[in-house]
Amino acid sequence: MAVASKNIPAPDLVPVRRALLSVSDKTGLVDFARALASAGVELVSTGGTAKAIAEAGIAVRDVSDLTGFPEIMDGRVKTLHPSVHGALLGIRDDADHVAAMRAHGIEPIDLVVVNLYPFEEVRASGAGYAAIVENIDIGGPAMVRASAKNHAYVAIVTDPDDYAAVLNAMELNTGSLSLDFRKRLAAKAFARTAAYDAAISGWFAEALEIEHPAWRAFGGRLDSVMRYGENPHQQAGFYLTGDKRPGVATARQLQGKQLSYNNINDTDAAFELVGEFDPARTAAVAIIKHANPCGVAEGATLKDAYLKALACDPVSAFGGIVALNGLLDAEAAEEIVKTFTEVIIAPEASEEAQAIVAAKKNLRLLVTGGLPDPRTAGMLVKSVAGGLLVQGRDNAVVDDLDLKVVSRRAPSEAEMADMRFAFRVAKHVKSNAIVYAKDRATVGIGAGQMSRVDSSRIAARKALDAAEAAGMGEPLTKGSVVASDAFFPFADGLLAAVEAGATAVVQPGGSMRDDEVIAAADEHGIAMVFTGTRHFRH
Repeated sequence: MAVASKNIPAPDLVPVRRALLSVSDKTGLVDFARALASAGVELVSTGGTAKAIAEAGIAVRDVSDLTGFPEIMDGRVKTLHPSVHGALLGIRDDADHVAAMRAHGIEPIDLVVVNLYPFEEVRASGAGYAAIVENIDIGGPAMVRASAKNHAYVAIVTDPDDYAAVLNAMELNTGSLSLDFRKRLAAKAFARTAAYDAAISGWFAEALEIEHPAWRAFGGRLDSVMRYGENPHQQAGFYLTGDKRPGVATARQLQGKQLSYNNINDTDAAFELVGEFDPARTAAVAIIKHANPCGVAEGATLKDAYLKALACDPVSAFGGIVALNGLLDAEAAEEIVKTFTEVIIAPEASEEAQAIVAAKKNLRLLVTGGLPDPRTAGMLVKSVAGGLLVQGRDNAVVDDLDLKVVSRRAPSEAEMADMRFAFRVAKHVKSNAIVYAKDRATVGIGAGQMSRVDSSRIAARKALDAAEAAGMGEPLTKGSVVASDAFFPFADGLLAAVEAGATAVVQPGGSMRDDEVIAAADEHGIAMVFTGTRHFRH
């Protein structure tokens, strides 16, 4: 039952006379504690935090002196005590609260410095169940929430990055902190505990294999504020979840301007696509524009793969994102910088390649240290009005699928290799998706159309345009294979591919008119393979 408000106005300035420090991350702790002590603040602390402060020669009072009770159960119980929480929650302008504090010898605490057990880090390390549970903080969040609730009198600091701001604010206000500053610290504190609990609840759902928990929570830490979102009138920020999957969120940016909202979205799409190609088997490059591939290819070298990918749609590649599945070398870098490119992302980059890219000072170069595993499970979240859609990552890989030849003519080995390649790419093309491929390179891509036959025609048209630009007599769709991300509902989409010159088709199958489509393939001597798995992408 909620306690009725007494409508006691909060004071603007609250002097900081006593501070409680209990931190897991001790970054900057000693310097901060020394500055507080120099400002005349009495320091109270716990366990390892108190030890670190004392070893630095700074006077500190152990929390057990405050509570009259020792830390017990390996430190599990130390601050969960009325002498601590009364000091944090007491309303100091309320006569009843003041009387209760005086009667029980509770001394007010004005500043609380707490950061939580490293649950997220321990979980990410692959530790066992018991170790992860042991790193669920209880006393820390309780102090954080109590202090944040009573921000009218208490300042709560949960981030070492805020130490300097606290000291500066105290200096400006002769040892006090303003109400506005305390409110902002409280808001950040509640956001921190919310993200922390989200990580814990998410881990439990994963560990217990609960696919659809009754409550879902998601959290992240602000990495950067962007100039704008998809459009200049939209605000945007980039938040990190702590997932260590190699990609744009975990990459090191070696050079270039700050990544924009669209850069991050497109770079993620590019790197997830190129992650489908095992570097031990082949070099591969993907060029992405507006989250869709405009060219993808395998090659003997990254330079070779890039040139084949670029040839698919050199017009759309202008201003695109280039993702590579291996170390960016000088030869590949020299070719890539010839075309205006927004971002290059690769597992690593040689010093020679970095020097070549450095000549384009605005070009962003990201290295990730690895590739994302396309088979790894994960969650994708999309907001809709009033709710969230949550689904598992599409981790189906064509190499693991049971491909079934359904036409009279079986595909050749070369056609089958190209079909696997094309279906791998189609997984990352917005639906409806059609991908023409030849010699393990895309030669025409149709994306995001309401009709599958329109995607077929657009892909063929792009191939024709690319051929004309290259001075070729006929488009590379002649003698190509074609992949569809979902079944052909009618034979018209297949016939459009036949008209473009395709000789083999890979598709999921499953249409009520599969027999009609297969019959059309047989009539035109087309080889057709069903995968049994579709790859819708929105």
